[in-house]
Amino acid sequence: MKYFKAPSLTPLSMVLIGSTLGLLTGCSSQSDDTVTLAQTSDTFTGAPAQQEVDPYASRNGGAWGGVYMTESELTETNRHIVDIDAVPAFDQDPSLDKWNEKFGYENAYVSTDGKKLYHDSCAGCHMHEGEGAYGAGYYPPLADNSKMQSKYYIIDILINGLRGMPSFRHMMNDEQIAAVTEYVVKDLNGFDEEVTAEDVAQLRPTTPPGVDPAL
Repeated sequence: MKYFKAPSLTPLSMVLIGSTLGLLTGCSSQSDDTVTLAQTSDTFTGAPAQQEVDPYASRNGGAWGGVYMTESELTETNRHIVDIDAVPAFDQDPSLDKWNEKFGYENAYVSTDGKKLYHDSCAGCHMHEGEGAYGAGYYPPLADNSKMQSKYYIIDILINGLRGMPSFRHMMNDEQIAAVTEYVVKDLNGFDEEVTAEDVAQLRPTTPPGVDPAL
């Protein structure tokens, strides 16, 4: 009678089989008193286990938010990467003065110069010569544009906004809207058209909508 003879196992095969059995049987080198994520209570008191999280762990490791720190910084007292105490209160920020000079303390323009209003508020998208631009969006040219012959067309857009362009009705008064409109009509297009605050008042709604139609 012939007996079946099992093939001999190589050392590598024995290692692989041993590793597989270890995984299947749940063998682990972890001691019983190690706190795991699955452990929800204290082993001795039964109280809920509290896992302490060190918010400065990544900082103390040498990098925080991708910003590598020097040895001297690492030895300093734990602190946030931005020194909050050094940031002035909003109403005490010195850099706020330059904005207030331009936009006023009530988030409104103070100038009535049409050219200045245009370059402060419109040129960022439509460019300083009114040539328009292409980029993340389309910013139509205001210069050499036949639509600009109608002052009421411009006034309506300034008051109510259009597509991606915001409304300026809360930021500019009638006189200011008239001034920037006249700048676009005359200086950028050469049309002979006077624009007055009364023209703007005709189109400004008595009760503006609660939602900006430009949004």
